[in-house]
Amino acid sequence: MRIHLDTDLGGDPDDICALGLLLGWPDVEIVGITTTIDPGGRRAGYAAYCLDLVGRRDIPLAAGAELSLTTLRSADPIVDDERYWPRTAVPLPARPGEALDLLQQSVELGATIVGIGPCTNLAMLEVSRPGLLGRAPVVVMGGWVHPPDDGLPAWGPDMDWNVQWDARAADIVAQTADLTLATLPGTMKGHLRTADLPRLRAAGPFGELLAQQAEVYGRDNGLRELGRAHSGLPDDLLNFHWDPLTCAVAVGWEGVEVTEHRLQPVLDNHVLRFHPTSDGRAIKVLDDVDGDAFTDIWLAAVESINRPST
Repeated sequence: MRIHLDTDLGGDPDDICALGLLLGWPDVEIVGITTTIDPGGRRAGYAAYCLDLVGRRDIPLAAGAELSLTTLRSADPIVDDERYWPRTAVPLPARPGEALDLLQQSVELGATIVGIGPCTNLAMLEVSRPGLLGRAPVVVMGGWVHPPDDGLPAWGPDMDWNVQWDARAADIVAQTADLTLATLPGTMKGHLRTADLPRLRAAGPFGELLAQQAEVYGRDNGLRELGRAHSGLPDDLLNFHWDPLTCAVAVGWEGVEVTEHRLQPVLDNHVLRFHPTSDGRAIKVLDDVDGDAFTDIWLAAVESINRPST
């Protein structure tokens, strides 16, 4: 299966967790990686650092859009914090249009497009090359259809950062793509825990990077306290597997439940929501996840990255 990953890697480490799942998933070929809302190629530089750790710089990589189409604002990644990234992880800027060329190449190769950041690059592809995005399955981390289950944080659509950071781009993608939404309430059921750190640290340089960033991120953002405050979360929560679960949906993992809905994206008070309606577009939605099973298969994928093939 061919996958193109469009990512805002360089902030929340769940993007690196998602890259790890794809690198270690059997019979998946990553045919391209583009970075979105990427000022000066900083995020692309971080992605290149990750690929270097596992000897995979053969994967084409290009920095994409720097600004939100909605607000023309940038969203800076983590910079100058060596708890996350060493100084050797330097920016990797791209020529104008390079990311769109790489996306087009992936579409023409029959890849599924997986968007785990704001949809800016994907919307720009559709606007500049009309009809191209509709030729590929697109799986996006984001979208709001149903509220979270009991025991989970009662967050609303305003917390759906990927969609809300560039709502105009998300609307373009929703109106044109063969779309699957890995919603925030659905992906909230996958958890990275302190209990997972020993296996990550034993999984080679990539796993060590994941463990380091996850531990720091969880502490910086009070994730353990959030976990202890909600019965549906583990007490040793370090992060949510938002993006890795999105990739699991894209590769057809059987531990997720995906159903088709008729949805209409509606911008309400600057917040984009997906309203069920009989005349809406057919959009597939992640409804449920076997979170415990996902932990096992995700860790196994990361562990397999550096394992010699037999």
